[in-house]
Amino acid sequence: MLRLLANIPVIAACVALFALMVMTFCDVILRSVMNTPIEAATELTRILMAIVVFSVMPTVSAKQEHISVDLMDGWFHMAGLTRWRDGLVSIACGIMLIWPLQRVWILSERLRDYGDVTEYLAIPQFYIGWFITASLAVTVAALLLVGLAKLFRPSLLETHL
Repeated sequence: MLRLLANIPVIAACVALFALMVMTFCDVILRSVMNTPIEAATELTRILMAIVVFSVMPTVSAKQEHISVDLMDGWFHMAGLTRWRDGLVSIACGIMLIWPLQRVWILSERLRDYGDVTEYLAIPQFYIGWFITASLAVTVAALLLVGLAKLFRPSLLETHL
């Protein structure tokens, strides 16, 4: 069940990326052939990019599929500290994401209070902020849970993720 739920944000990111690709293609063709670009392309690109990035962030964090550099992995492996390093790094990253989470929430509420909307399509901008806030909150929870599981029950990660 957890794996099925984890695929929903990935599917949303894939749909958003496909829509972004189709929109960009159409914009280029319309701009080149008829000299009439899609006016809302810029704001749709921003919204779709936010969906692509932030919808998969919790899944990538929970599966620990971030881009990483393994310069010192050998040292940690020889000392038997890999599990502790990974657990502490996940917990530290989860704690550090709390500040951006708070800031995005505050900015989203400010956008809602001011009634800011996008220029061409009049989409309320706070919806995107709320989406980013929710994604960050789930990411914080995922990082903290994965970090604690790595430290105290690593067998949980082998069977469920």
